[in-house]
Amino acid sequence: MSDDTSHPVPQSRFARAAGLGRLTSRTLAGAAFGAAGQLARGHRPTARGLMLTPANISRLTEELSRMRGAAMKLGQLISMETDDLLPPDLAQIMARLRADAKPMPPAQLKRLLTEDYGANFQRRFKRFDPRPIAAASIGQVHRAETLDGRPLALKIQYPGIARAIDADIANLGTLIRLSGLLPRDVDLPALLEEARLQLHEEADYAREAANLREAAQLLGDDPGFALPTPHDDLSTPRILAMDFMPSQPLDTLEGADQDTRDRLVTRLFALFLREVFDWGAVQTDPNLANYRLDGDRIVLLDYGALRHYSPKTVQDLRQLLRATATGDGVRAAMDLNGYTDDATSDAQWHTLTEIAALVRAPLTSDSPFDFGDTSTLDQARVLGQRLALQENYTKVPPVEALFLQRKLAGLVLMATTLRAKVPLSALVRPYLTPG
Repeated sequence: MSDDTSHPVPQSRFARAAGLGRLTSRTLAGAAFGAAGQLARGHRPTARGLMLTPANISRLTEELSRMRGAAMKLGQLISMETDDLLPPDLAQIMARLRADAKPMPPAQLKRLLTEDYGANFQRRFKRFDPRPIAAASIGQVHRAETLDGRPLALKIQYPGIARAIDADIANLGTLIRLSGLLPRDVDLPALLEEARLQLHEEADYAREAANLREAAQLLGDDPGFALPTPHDDLSTPRILAMDFMPSQPLDTLEGADQDTRDRLVTRLFALFLREVFDWGAVQTDPNLANYRLDGDRIVLLDYGALRHYSPKTVQDLRQLLRATATGDGVRAAMDLNGYTDDATSDAQWHTLTEIAALVRAPLTSDSPFDFGDTSTLDQARVLGQRLALQENYTKVPPVEALFLQRKLAGLVLMATTLRAKVPLSALVRPYLTPG
C-alpha cells in the first residue's frame, strides 16, 4: 500500500480541531477571493454561491475523508438525508463520502495492532494481509487466517476515533454553520446529534458482536441469508474479529436475469418488514455495501447500526403503514408518528396526502411494482422538494423514523438500480392488521 493511497488518521483533539480550523480558514479565504473576482466583473455574488464553489467543496470532501470518524459520517448523513436539497455539484461530490475512506498507513496500523495484540502479533496468524479490503468512517477491514486455519475478517478501528466523536461533532457544527453548506431549512442540530449517537454505537465493537449474535438467532436457519460469527479470542475494544465471508458485491446482480434480480430484492424488502414488525430490531445503515452475494445467499454485514424499537413504536408504525395502504386515518397516523402536528399548514398537509397517495398505489396493486420505471419515484421527489423548499416543511420526525426512512431509501435505491419488480402488496399485507 503506497503513501499516495493512505493517510494517517489524526488522533489528538488538537490535531483534529486544527484540521477543521485550516479547512474553515481556506474555505473563507476562497470565498473572499471569489467575491473580489465577481465584483471586478460586475457581478453581485451570493454568500452561498461563494462558499459552495467546486474548489471549496473539494477541500471539504477531502478533509472529511482524511479525518474519518465523525467528519466522514456527518458527510455521509448530509448526502443521504438532503440529496434533493443540495445543488447538483455539491450532491455529486458529497456522495463520494458514501464510498470507501482512505486507509491508514502501514506504520499506524502496525502500532495499533501491537498495542492491542502485543509486540509479536504476527505470531497469532498464519497470514495477515496488510492491505485493507474495505475502509470506512470508523475503521478498516483486513483479511487474516489464524494458526488453526480460521479465515477471518478483522475490523480495525482507527486510533483515537472513539474518544474524538463528541469534540469532532461540535467542531463540525461550527464549520457547517460558517460555510453555509446546508440550506437553512435543514435541521442541523438533529443531523449532528444523529451522527454523534450513530458513531458512539458503531465504535462499540463489543456491542456489534452482540448484535451479530442476536441477528443470527433471529434469522435462525433461514437459507436465504448468512452472517459472520464473531471470534472473541481475537477481538479487542478496537478490533472485531469475525468470519471472512467469501462474496460478491450486490451490484453484480445488474447483469443477472430479471427473475434473479426480482427474487433477491424481494427477499431484502421482506427482511426489512420482518426486522421492523416481527423483531423490532433493524439494521439501519443504508450502505448497499452491507449486502453481498454468496451464490443465492445474501451476506449481511455491519451490525454496529442495529437499532431496537419498542412494541409501542412498532404498533405506531404498523398503524401508519395500514393508514397509508387504506387511506383511512392518515392524519392521525402521521400525528402519532411525528410527521405532522397542530403547526402543519393546509398546504403542507395537502402535499403529504399526495405523497401518501403515490405510495398507496404500489402497496395495493395486484401487480409487482416495477422499480425500473422511475415515474412514481420522480413524482414523489418533486412533491418532497415542493414540501421542503416551497412550503417550508421543517417538521423533523423522531430519530427512530429517520433511521427507517434512510434504510428504506437505500433499499429503494438498490431496487431502482437493479430494475427489480417487487410484489409490495403481498409483502405488506400480513402487517396491515393490528398486531
